[in-house]
Amino acid sequence: MQILVIRTDKPDSEIGLFDDDKKIAYEIWPAHRHLAETIHLKIQAMLKKQSLTIQDIEGIVIYKGPGSFTGLRIGISLANALASSLAVPIVGESNEEWLSAGLQCLAAKEDDRQVSPLYGGEPHITQPRK
Repeated sequence: MQILVIRTDKPDSEIGLFDDDKKIAYEIWPAHRHLAETIHLKIQAMLKKQSLTIQDIEGIVIYKGPGSFTGLRIGISLANALASSLAVPIVGESNEEWLSAGLQCLAAKEDDRQVSPLYGGEPHITQPRK
């Protein structure tokens, strides 16, 4: 099973490709404020280097938080959209062992269907000015 893994909760973002639990490729890059512009290109380049296409992805593991609001929103939106459009299972994990836990969940045929971010606290919403 070809699995795409994504982590976007901090300034350095991560993507990887696994064949079941065997790491094929992994990249960490300083995405910071350019995550939305770079993540698609990074995934495309990684797949191309492995002679794969996006249609070869059979599962997705995403780090769901806690972490940066914008980073999590971008990464999880991308992961959910890919899982839905490719009709593949998606698993979100939130602990230090997120990657191995997510890979184990996919191996056990688990599917979150849609992952929601875990921001680590309640939102701080200000009252509108009158």
